[in-house]
Amino acid sequence: MKQYVLVHGGCHGAWCWYKVKPVLEASGHRVTVLDLTASGVNMSRVEEIQSLEDYTKPLLKVLESFDSDDKAILVAHSLGGPSVGLAADMFPSKISVAVFVASFMPDITNPPSYTFEKYLESFTEEESSNMEFGTYGTHERPLTSVFLGTKFLAKYMYQLSPVEDFELAKMLVRVGPAVTSNLTGTKSLTEEGYGSVTRVYVICGEDKSLTKEFQRWIIDNFPVKEVMEIKDADHMPMFSKPLELCDRLLKIADKYA
Repeated sequence: MKQYVLVHGGCHGAWCWYKVKPVLEASGHRVTVLDLTASGVNMSRVEEIQSLEDYTKPLLKVLESFDSDDKAILVAHSLGGPSVGLAADMFPSKISVAVFVASFMPDITNPPSYTFEKYLESFTEEESSNMEFGTYGTHERPLTSVFLGTKFLAKYMYQLSPVEDFELAKMLVRVGPAVTSNLTGTKSLTEEGYGSVTRVYVICGEDKSLTKEFQRWIIDNFPVKEVMEIKDADHMPMFSKPLELCDRLLKIADKYA
């Protein structure tokens, strides 16, 4: 029996794993899903998030609660990548493998925000017009919030997902923190912490938000142990290709956990 910990992407919550969790559990494994701070049903407000550690606190608490010999398969989706990177940096001995699914995977030379900031730089006007950015924090240290508009969800993230899951997302997405260097700080994650953890990347082949080319660039920026692909998945493989995603996660467990 292996232990999975599934970490959602920006503006989403633990709810997005509802198809994946029972399949992994039916295969005999334990599965923990959680809401990052100010996500899902977590009662905090985005204004309370002043650092990447603040945002990641619910995940850090889960790993802290593990027995000394427990190890997790830590799975990051999308903007959950920097949080998983931080958790792996702080608890490398509690993680057997970190899996990044169409995710902003940090490296050990740049700030944890690096790949997300590169992504924002590549944004077209049309893409950014369907995302709502706000500011909070102080004049000296302004922080950025982000909300995913319905058009952005429909065109770039959920275009191959069932309409019911798109409806669910429209009801449940929340304003979240933009994981920029103002939030994460400019210090990189460490080689002896995060850098020592085995990493696998799962590419989503029909992702229009994090394009396949951009996912390849993320991998080239910090090469991983293995690259897998789900060819017909949009940015939300837990909805568009849940069984294929579970298949990859089970194979990863067999090989690395």
